[in-house]
Amino acid sequence: MPNSTTKLNCNHRGGQEAGRWELVSRSLQSAQHCLEDEDFGTAYAHYLLVLNLAPELKTSVKETFQFSLFKWAEELDSLARIQDLFNCYEQALELYPNDEVICNSMGEHLFRMGFRDEAAGYFHKAVKLNPDFADAKENFYRVANWLVERWHFIMLNDTKRNLTYLRAIENAVYSGCKSVLDIGTGTGILSMFAKKAGASSVYACELSKTMYELARDVVAANNMEKEIKLLHLKSLDVEIPKHIPERVSLVVTETVDAGLFGEGIVESLIHAWEYLLLQPKPKNQDVSTGDYGRVIPASATVFGMAVECREIRRHHRVGTQEVAGVNLSNSVQFFSPTYASAGSEETVEPYTTEKLSRVPGGYVPLTEPCQVMTVDFNNLQELKSLAARKPWKLSLPVTEGGTLDAIVVWFVLQLDDEHALSTSPSEETCWEQAVYPVQGLLDYSVKTGDTVMMEVCCQDCYLKIQKISSSTSECGMDFSDRDDSLSLGNEAELCNALAGLQTTSKQDAPYHECFKAAMGKVLLSLNPRKDLQSMVVDGHGSAMNLQESRNKSSLDVAPDPLYILDVSEGFSILPIIAGKLGPVRAYSSVEKEQHQAALNVISEANHFPKETLEFWLSHLEDESVVLQRPKSDKLWSIIVLDVIETSGLIQQEVMEKAAISRCLLNSGGKIFPQYVLVYGMLVESESLLLESAVQGTEPTLGFNIAPFINQFKVPVRVYLDLSTLPCLPLSKPAELLRLDLMNPLLNSSSREVKVQICKSGQVTAIPFWYHIHLDEDHSLNTSDESSHWKQAAVVLDEPIQVQVGDELVLDVQHHKSNISITVKR
Repeated sequence: MPNSTTKLNCNHRGGQEAGRWELVSRSLQSAQHCLEDEDFGTAYAHYLLVLNLAPELKTSVKETFQFSLFKWAEELDSLARIQDLFNCYEQALELYPNDEVICNSMGEHLFRMGFRDEAAGYFHKAVKLNPDFADAKENFYRVANWLVERWHFIMLNDTKRNLTYLRAIENAVYSGCKSVLDIGTGTGILSMFAKKAGASSVYACELSKTMYELARDVVAANNMEKEIKLLHLKSLDVEIPKHIPERVSLVVTETVDAGLFGEGIVESLIHAWEYLLLQPKPKNQDVSTGDYGRVIPASATVFGMAVECREIRRHHRVGTQEVAGVNLSNSVQFFSPTYASAGSEETVEPYTTEKLSRVPGGYVPLTEPCQVMTVDFNNLQELKSLAARKPWKLSLPVTEGGTLDAIVVWFVLQLDDEHALSTSPSEETCWEQAVYPVQGLLDYSVKTGDTVMMEVCCQDCYLKIQKISSSTSECGMDFSDRDDSLSLGNEAELCNALAGLQTTSKQDAPYHECFKAAMGKVLLSLNPRKDLQSMVVDGHGSAMNLQESRNKSSLDVAPDPLYILDVSEGFSILPIIAGKLGPVRAYSSVEKEQHQAALNVISEANHFPKETLEFWLSHLEDESVVLQRPKSDKLWSIIVLDVIETSGLIQQEVMEKAAISRCLLNSGGKIFPQYVLVYGMLVESESLLLESAVQGTEPTLGFNIAPFINQFKVPVRVYLDLSTLPCLPLSKPAELLRLDLMNPLLNSSSREVKVQICKSGQVTAIPFWYHIHLDEDHSLNTSDESSHWKQAAVVLDEPIQVQVGDELVLDVQHHKSNISITVKR
């Protein structure tokens, strides 16, 4: 606890002054006593009184005031007294308006409660106040990914896309459309295109507070703040004459996602045609365009094809019945987040997205591209009929035999009669494609001459492709939508679980086999019994043998079970694998009831006694404190920690969790993994530059946008696939850092690493990945193409020109869960 002793040097001028300082002195003493008694609320109140009576003491009591505030805020948070919590922070910021620590802490509370825009503001302010404040920087980088999605950078760097929109808007304005509404303006670039083209009145609406403020700064920097009226509103809430004086002749928008309708363009345009736009121009009539309304884009055509793709398959289906000796019960259906059974009323985004040109392992088209549908954005009745339209059937003839893994969808956006943009996987585009994984079939193989059949509909503002099946002339239709099985549901983390269940490595043992061998080694050293040893050696051991072994051992003196805790994120079968290794009590920390039910079914399918697998959270009074003893007189033999996020970053607070875990281990017990080695290399990659920051004014056609949106750039790009990333390696991989969870004395928060240049070029980024060592004999490489982990990369602010034989020194810093890598010149 900080020391709050404060020396008071004051001249007592009269009784009033003496009384004031007497009150200040007593309040300081009372605050100190309250801190010692952990009465943080009263201590905070005393400090407020002190600082209001004696503002000159701000510097001397600052540390203890912060300590009281943060502790009291934690209590208020736990009691759900949210308004009181924010009142305390507002009071604190009135006293210390430029304190980066209080700003950062306020942001953390806001972010946990879901107020991301507001949290970002406080994190951003904290970083501006102290650019070296590591906690605030890490928080700001994490929230920036939520607030300003990375596709903003990619699209603004797409000169072809920007130029095509500019030309279409110019055509419309030149033909008479003088009043313009930009729906979902983002940075304001389309509004500025309209003003540059000569529109007399330009309005723009944006729902996101962050993007609205960003657009306001951009418009002002381009001297158009008086000519473009920005509205912090959803377009559905825009009213005439409250927000805009009259109906407009042109609406421009790009509120489309990879599946075309997912950002609500249909709903927005129905409202616009009904309330904000002039009536559409009558067909085949030669009348002035300016007297009528129109939309850019004018229309869209959606295309689709069936593909084989191993990477999509392993993230959305489990193609094995056994994992590391554990039988995956047929009663459990592993479905990915995009799956909703036919007739389900659950609103789930029915597709995932991939940039097919960069998917690991590539893809094979099984059919020719086929037109799925068209939509005319200038036809109100057609827009209204989309949601009411009954599902229609679509058949695609198979032209290449293979495994049916997904239906891939893209579209051509027709801006006007002359200008179009395509999101096809064969185009050089900033867009990804929508992927509808095929699930629930009895047989996924197709051959030339077969037909892939599906149902298409527009429901809940999404383009849905469902009831995908294949048919042959010999066997008829193959479709299975089982309702007699336990589904794990549409949980976001399930994609990771599916990939993890099937992760294999070309060089090392598969993921689960690796854990099984390492856990068996620890358990054998702690309980060297013959029955356990035989099971570990053969790697399997039937379920009957396991039960017989336990029955037999119960006739002897039954050994105390060894306790294993798995605190992996999401769905994990590691506790069941541990349960097959002998007399253990395996505890899973999964939270969701569906996941617990699935683990119970799998446990029963492997003939486990009920006490072998337990759910740890049901044993805890406070679920926020997961790392505790299994029993008052017991310790853990193995604790499994999730160290690396699927994104390629280190999990938050992992070293703190490791420190607690070390105190909860038996003698000879282990944390898995025991240590992690961070590897990296220097590369030249234009793609990473374009995906990380807007590159000057050239791609934005002369408009000054880069300095404003680049405030939200983050130094680390995540979810990368190094195997398909367009880049030129300029060095060999080098070990950058060691994170030892068992022996903290081997850790260092900073390190300098010399890297030899083996190819001339420009260093633009430093991709990094991990070797996860369960022990000295068993490790996992997160850069394997078949790994379920992705990789990350530090993107340099300025490229560095290098020649073969040069040597660069990297300064590697590890703070909490954040790795920073800078190049020392």
